[in-house]
Amino acid sequence: MMTSVKFSMLLLGVVLAVSAAGPAGAQEWTRKTVNGGEINRGLTDEGGGIFSGSTTRTGVDGGTYTSTSTCANGVVARCSRSYSGVTANGKTFSGQSLSAHGPFRTRSVGTFTGPGGSKWYGFRRFRR
Repeated sequence: MMTSVKFSMLLLGVVLAVSAAGPAGAQEWTRKTVNGGEINRGLTDEGGGIFSGSTTRTGVDGGTYTSTSTCANGVVARCSRSYSGVTANGKTFSGQSLSAHGPFRTRSVGTFTGPGGSKWYGFRRFRR
């Protein structure tokens, strides 16, 4: 039979082992695309259910696309993402989006600025 002292020591040992594990750290990888471009991705575990990542894509014709995002896990998972790019002929575009995914619905809102400087705004809501 386990006494309360032994149980307390066991519980303390489990808590210390779990807290020593800490965040998983960072992961990065690079790969070539079918048409000769390249994709670089990175993911970082910030701890506490928060993850951040980045993606950079370079096309064979010189166009680039960069995206960064941060997500927080919980009952409602929340993510923010911003992106920008330059087309092969030098035109720029950018955008930003926010989303929340809960047990009953998902909502997202975003903006996009096109090559000519014109802006678009969007909102979406999905129900399960």
